[in-house]
Amino acid sequence: MSKIGKQPIKIPEGVNVVISNSEVVVSGPKGEIKHSLAKAVSVEKKEDDYLEVSTKDRSKQGRANFGTTRALLANIVLGVSEGWAKQLELVGTGYKSETDGKKLTLIVGFSHPVIIEETEGITYKIEKNVITVEGIDRQLVGHLSAKIRAVRPPEPYKGKGIKYIDEVIRRKAGKAAKTAGA
Repeated sequence: MSKIGKQPIKIPEGVNVVISNSEVVVSGPKGEIKHSLAKAVSVEKKEDDYLEVSTKDRSKQGRANFGTTRALLANIVLGVSEGWAKQLELVGTGYKSETDGKKLTLIVGFSHPVIIEETEGITYKIEKNVITVEGIDRQLVGHLSAKIRAVRPPEPYKGKGIKYIDEVIRRKAGKAAKTAGA
């Protein structure tokens, strides 16, 4: 039995949870997310504002879905109440980013600017050389952050590129000096 799956999910004030037979709809001040449940998992709402996830069968797949469903629902509840954000930093001379509404334009040393198209539910904020990706869906925020980072991943010699704000880049030494007299 999953230790994570057993933990109840606290529903914050202002968040509404509606459970139908195979779907959970969570709505809050930031928005609404629907999540379909696996066949072997059930969710019930307790009186004291808690969600409890349980498994219907003890198969290996049922136990795996049990913990995963609990984690996904906890992320959804937190997302509709507070939201999720990832920050990326542009490191390099002349590297910059611009946003016009929901479209993100990156100028990172290529002969052309790279344009990241708008995605529903995601907003971009730019302060100096830091890009903040915000939204209510944790998976979508992480996916788009990884997509932005993949445009120009940080390189190990000078550290130039797009990196997460808390990411540490392992640096390599450059070429060794030529031996004298060879």
